[in-house]
Amino acid sequence: MQPKLADVAKLAGVSATTVSRVINNRGYLSATTKQKVFSAMRQLNYQPSLAARALHGKQFKLVGLIFASLENPLIAEMVEEIENRLFARGYKAIICNSMDNPEKEQQYLKMLMANQVDGIITGSHNEGIKEYRLSGLPIVSYDRYFETKIPTVSSDNQAGGELAAATMIEKGSANLMLVSGSIEKKAPNNARLTGFQQAASARQVPVRTVAFPFNATPTIKRATLREELASHHPDGIFCTDDLTALLCIQEAERLGLRVPTDVQVIGYDGSSYVQEYHPQLSTIVQPVSDIADLLVRLLFNRLEENDEKLLDTYVLPVKLLQRDSVRK
Repeated sequence: MQPKLADVAKLAGVSATTVSRVINNRGYLSATTKQKVFSAMRQLNYQPSLAARALHGKQFKLVGLIFASLENPLIAEMVEEIENRLFARGYKAIICNSMDNPEKEQQYLKMLMANQVDGIITGSHNEGIKEYRLSGLPIVSYDRYFETKIPTVSSDNQAGGELAAATMIEKGSANLMLVSGSIEKKAPNNARLTGFQQAASARQVPVRTVAFPFNATPTIKRATLREELASHHPDGIFCTDDLTALLCIQEAERLGLRVPTDVQVIGYDGSSYVQEYHPQLSTIVQPVSDIADLLVRLLFNRLEENDEKLLDTYVLPVKLLQRDSVRK
């Protein structure tokens, strides 16, 4: 459980009022007393409630949302879906954009603990951040594994990769390229690569893999994709996110290639934005609404300490949305 002010007072051997005075720097206090209180706060990993201090005891119902980048249309849509569901239950969301930066994520966690949020939903992929373990908060995860028993929700990444490979091969592709983000971290979405490679191998079709770091800019991606298309002449490309798939189509067309006649392209995510504004792209669609529903339900299961036994992982089905970037 998250430590309380009374826990700090007990460990420091002082009154709760004294702890409050130390935190708020009110009145005269000896250096020894301050040292005892700060030492107890460090031992318990206690973060004073900034919200409570500001509102003189009034309480918010708050949930922290930590995601790697809201520039991704799928993540933006998911955060919106989660926030709407939290609001319907009387909770507000504090949204944190970690940008795949461990230090930034660490600072956000400390801020959320200081504001005494009731729980956290995280979709960031930084590893080894001890504050998650020390927070004592109910936590659920989207597409991220934790060492501790934190429920993880993801789409069926393995099946999505297999479906992409099988579709393009069945429609004539014989020289495939797989374009992904960083594969250095252990995350459920790495199974997109595994599924694609296994499905291609089973059909004896070669696969060339291109991996971009998280912070690769569209300009860098364009240049690399253009070079790969010109040098290796793939006739089928699977991208593990839709935005990169759209760049593939653009660069293929700049080289005079016809999509899908010369090269087929399939993305992954299927956000409402991509479906509405880029109707040519075939993509593996994640069930965003169902994922958001499940994340919130699992969080409240932990908040309310229900008797339901939670699984370590929850995997939801995907589907192929076939459009003009794949042959009929």
